[in-house]
Amino acid sequence: MTDLSTPTLATPLFPAANADRAAPATGHIRVEQLRVVFGRGANATLAVDDASIEVKPGEFVSIIGPSGCGKSTLLNVVAGFVAPTAGSSTVDGKPTDKPGADRGMVFQQYSLFPWLTVRKNVEFGLRQQGLPLSRREQMARTLLGLAGLLAFENHYPDQLSGGMRQRVGIVRALATSPQVLLMDEPFGALDAQTRQVMQQILTNMWQRFKLSVLFITHDIDESIYLSDRVYVMTARPGRIKAEIPIDLPRPRTPEIAFTPEFLALKQQLRALISAESLLAMGGELKDGGLEGFELSVGEKGVGDLL
Repeated sequence: MTDLSTPTLATPLFPAANADRAAPATGHIRVEQLRVVFGRGANATLAVDDASIEVKPGEFVSIIGPSGCGKSTLLNVVAGFVAPTAGSSTVDGKPTDKPGADRGMVFQQYSLFPWLTVRKNVEFGLRQQGLPLSRREQMARTLLGLAGLLAFENHYPDQLSGGMRQRVGIVRALATSPQVLLMDEPFGALDAQTRQVMQQILTNMWQRFKLSVLFITHDIDESIYLSDRVYVMTARPGRIKAEIPIDLPRPRTPEIAFTPEFLALKQQLRALISAESLLAMGGELKDGGLEGFELSVGEKGVGDLL
């Protein structure tokens, strides 16, 4: 489905943010010496080990790493969905031992309620907070208007394109006025063009609302374009291998991807990720009983192995 409501890259969704905007006082994420083990005994899996990260108030921080390294597990600890086995996770000094309105969550899957309209989806968290109907409608319609989605307030999710659905998900997460926005590969299912537009929309939202953002992605270019800093995680068990500052000027446009500074960062991150991806794949092959690629295929091809 064509996303007719998506603005062009030359037309910002929100007014441009001042590069010298005052830093917010809330939204400080600290994860210290985090360890997460799933299961017990022989079935125990060490997912994250001795991982420490920080997101300062108003920062945009990304985490990248190979598949299965524990990125989403770390994010879910900050969200309050997963309890740490050891270590700590706090937002503004308070333990994240359960979900809270101070943290908005956006998933890769379109986690909208299909039986509710767009506006009712956005109002959902506000209703849980006990706001009266008139106030809920006003806030939802204001946010939808800022996101270019007001004309679709009475549509249902299955009537929207993927990019529009994800925009509704972001707006719904913002509706409860969180200090922190947690995003688990939110653009992973989108095509390249829609993904690029969504990156700019997210950047504009972040600049306007002065949120702290912790963003999970596999995409190196995306992490550089969006972030102030990028953490690189190792193959499982996930540890923090490197912390890379992204010292590129803001506001950023897609053309920044062709600058020498961007390309140097991309090369640095690619080298870090490639080594960990090989380790992750090697471990999976070994665990599966295939010692590397030392296989001999006979005249019958793969059939000889089965």
